[in-house]
Amino acid sequence: MVTVSKAPFAKLDAFRRRMGWTFKWVSSLDNDFNRDFWVSFSEEERNGKAFYNFRTGAFPAPEASGISPFYRDADGAIYHTYSCYARDLDMVNGAYQLLDLTPEGRDEDDLPGTMAWVRHHDKYGE
Repeated sequence: MVTVSKAPFAKLDAFRRRMGWTFKWVSSLDNDFNRDFWVSFSEEERNGKAFYNFRTGAFPAPEASGISPFYRDADGAIYHTYSCYARDLDMVNGAYQLLDLTPEGRDEDDLPGTMAWVRHHDKYGE
């Protein structure tokens, strides 16, 4: 597994180490990977022409979340197999699966943004 984020590699690697994660994490800061997979937007796109989650419209931020799995065959050829975005990503956040079973669900209505309740393991005291 390789994870891609649009940040300087040194920042990604420091955070990965702080969290105790061992997967490979690479930077897309100096290339078009995020734009190629429709998760980075220009100012013009954010004002009504962003293509995100398989539709065009306004998008409130310069970056969005998405997952795009790839497959490498025995000859080394790499194939893009799938992409999903927005609420379709809930499956990768196990906490959502549990919260959705509770009477108040995610209870995010009064929060400044979705997932504002998330804390890293070394930030619980804040």
